[in-house]
Amino acid sequence: MFAVHLMAFYFTKMKEDQIKKVDRFLYHMRLSDETLLDIMTRFQAEMQKGLGKDTNPTASVKMLPTFVRAIPDGSENGEFLSLDLGGSKFRVLKVQVSEEGKQNVQMESQFYPTPNEIIRGPGSELFEYVADCLADFMRTKGLTHKKLPLGLTFSFPCAQTKLEEGVLLSWTKKFKARGVQDTDVVSRLTQAIKKHKDIDVDILALVNDTVGTMMTCAYDDPYCEVGVILGTGTNACYMEDMSNIDLVEGDEGRMCINTEWGAFGDDGALEDIRTEFDRDLDFGSLNPGKQLFEKMISGLYLGELVRLVLLKMAKAGLLFGGKKSSTLLTKGKIETRHVALMEKYKEGLANTREILTDLGLEPSEADCIAVQHVCTIISFRSANLCAAALAAILTRLRENKKLARLRTTVGVDGTLYKIHPQYPKRLHKVVRRLVPNCDVRFLLSESGSTKGAAMVTAVASRVQAQRKQIDRVLSLLRLTPEQLVRVRDKMRAELEYGLKKDTHPQATVKMLPTYVCGMPDGTEKGKFLALDLGGTNFRVLLVKIRSGRRSVRMYNKIFAIPLEIMQGTGEELFDHIVQCIADFLDYMGLKGAQLPLGFTFSFPCRQTSIDKGALIEWTKGFKATDCEGEDVVDMLREAIKRRNEFDLDIVAVVNDTVGTMMTCAHEDPNCEIGLIAGTGSNMCYMEELRNIELVEGDQGKMCINTEWGGFGDNGCIDDIQTQYDKEVDEGSLNPGKQRYEKMTSGMYLGEIVRQILIDLTKQGLLFRGQISERLRTRGIFETKFLSQIESFSWILQETVKELAPRCDVTFMLSEDGSGKGAALITAVAKRLQQAQKEN
Repeated sequence: MFAVHLMAFYFTKMKEDQIKKVDRFLYHMRLSDETLLDIMTRFQAEMQKGLGKDTNPTASVKMLPTFVRAIPDGSENGEFLSLDLGGSKFRVLKVQVSEEGKQNVQMESQFYPTPNEIIRGPGSELFEYVADCLADFMRTKGLTHKKLPLGLTFSFPCAQTKLEEGVLLSWTKKFKARGVQDTDVVSRLTQAIKKHKDIDVDILALVNDTVGTMMTCAYDDPYCEVGVILGTGTNACYMEDMSNIDLVEGDEGRMCINTEWGAFGDDGALEDIRTEFDRDLDFGSLNPGKQLFEKMISGLYLGELVRLVLLKMAKAGLLFGGKKSSTLLTKGKIETRHVALMEKYKEGLANTREILTDLGLEPSEADCIAVQHVCTIISFRSANLCAAALAAILTRLRENKKLARLRTTVGVDGTLYKIHPQYPKRLHKVVRRLVPNCDVRFLLSESGSTKGAAMVTAVASRVQAQRKQIDRVLSLLRLTPEQLVRVRDKMRAELEYGLKKDTHPQATVKMLPTYVCGMPDGTEKGKFLALDLGGTNFRVLLVKIRSGRRSVRMYNKIFAIPLEIMQGTGEELFDHIVQCIADFLDYMGLKGAQLPLGFTFSFPCRQTSIDKGALIEWTKGFKATDCEGEDVVDMLREAIKRRNEFDLDIVAVVNDTVGTMMTCAHEDPNCEIGLIAGTGSNMCYMEELRNIELVEGDQGKMCINTEWGGFGDNGCIDDIQTQYDKEVDEGSLNPGKQRYEKMTSGMYLGEIVRQILIDLTKQGLLFRGQISERLRTRGIFETKFLSQIESFSWILQETVKELAPRCDVTFMLSEDGSGKGAALITAVAKRLQQAQKEN
């Protein structure tokens, strides 16, 4: 019994001694949490560098856009082919995806070898070999003469500009096929496949094995938004916000980024972490100075790192009695599978003895314990480094989502992760320690990245089919150049009808004279009050104009117009306006001041002078009673009298469009057109008086308020009206009126989109066919959402250029709004009045 205890003590002491010996020898390979957090910070900086347009060219972590924009939603179905090229074996796979009420995937696959003469020979032979294997598979499975979509898993860094294209940046791992770098691998493979006349394949997607892994796992777990490969090589991908990807246009939604993290450190960022063994391994590799992070982590290199350490320890007399075998001196003789066997629980020491004996060595018990610990330190360092970079990605995801705590899933694949008995739990433990505010689930990709390529293809196929159906719906809204020319010509005819006395009553475009006959000349000066009414907000402004320098200073306050006031009585509306004026004057300390006032009133009015305007009809949701047909200036004056607190000199009533033109004309004397593209839509311009039959005189110009929102109310543009326009019109406050405005203005565009979304959802093309209660709510989709998704201004400018090629037009944004324009019109009117008096 004593002897047993003595032996146990001896073995324990020997084990401790050997472990301490190895720990001292490999001190630099043991990384503290502090060091890992520092590496995590460095990797975050490299990610940011890779995402930036200006910094990407010099970034070691390339952060390649994959153009994978969506993960599986469960509605995918059909038959797909997949190829997986990138590891020690090449795989062809047929995947049958069916929905049938539940997600179901059936697979048949075949592995083919990748001989060295193929992967290191001419590139043309590599692609011909892949095409031959694909053709063999399809013939064996009876898939010839059948058109099938294919996804290609290509596990090397590629620059992509679309999903079905990829230019090889560099070979990694053991691949070195000549003449492939800087060429499109999809195009090369397509050409090779075309030589087989009995197979018909359409390559829809090129994906990295990492992306394939993420997509495979995302099919089973929708929380999966990160993919990691820990096999022959190592890499990671994740779903990044489009707004952060400078290399790709657009800023809505997300896209999968292939980090290519294997090259982390190629710029020297990890020199303090690398050891002499890392440098020796790199020097003897196929790509010295490249993929330095990968060479510290992946399965292709861990066995060789162990061999280099054992060799140096033997040379130093710390192992095998200082003896070396020819096998130990031979590169590549210790593989990662050996490392995994040596670290196996219980059988590890026996496995170690067997492997060392096969290497021609005669290990002692102490040697076996030491070698096993070398394996542990090297594989543990691998897991630690991987954990630090993965923690950086998880932190970025959490920060992108602005969450205090993130719940997510990481899909993992690769032989190192699968065969090494300790690796997964080491990785998981360190990741959770580095990012305690992330709840991470690790999901092993049982079916490999090849299934993922098929899933990417299935998603691409689903999106492609949906896009075709959606395009058919949206084609109704796409106007051809010929249609636009017809709309232009009809608008021109309606403008002419509105200007003529005989046809004016029937014209839909009313061409209202504004009695604004002059533009700012720079001599205007003084203090003016301006009102701006045209939407749900009402603005009161004090405008100070200084002559000579075209200097304008403004003070304003915005007041809400409640719905019950907008749709109450006219008296209530104008009393509310006067209350707002009183509050503003009080706020500015101007109570009792006699100021000239300009009133921007953004509704159709028939004017007989600059300070008289009878409301023709309400638009934009206003319905106040007893106003249509009445002079709005008189109604304002009456309300001021009822209040009996102050008196104002109302000089001009103007449309917001006219105010906009005057504001811009104050900056640019060439401005003679005003355009409003807001809640409503309208345009004004300076017309020759001789063409305006509704007003006496034929000398000079006058601004015409077109009120073009009513264009088409006579049915002249029914041919371009869609079912969605009709639905919006029928649900509006004024059916059959302002049809052009309802197709162009901010008040209605969001509602048109909502109607389209409902229709597409009913057809099963969006949101899995489920219409939410929120989407059923009228007005829920605001026009501001369109502005966030799409830019309109360049479309307007380009179309104007195409339809009026002989006009050199400059578009000028009215920064200060139409309220300033009302003050300027008032100032011009006062100047002209003064000139008349003097004459």
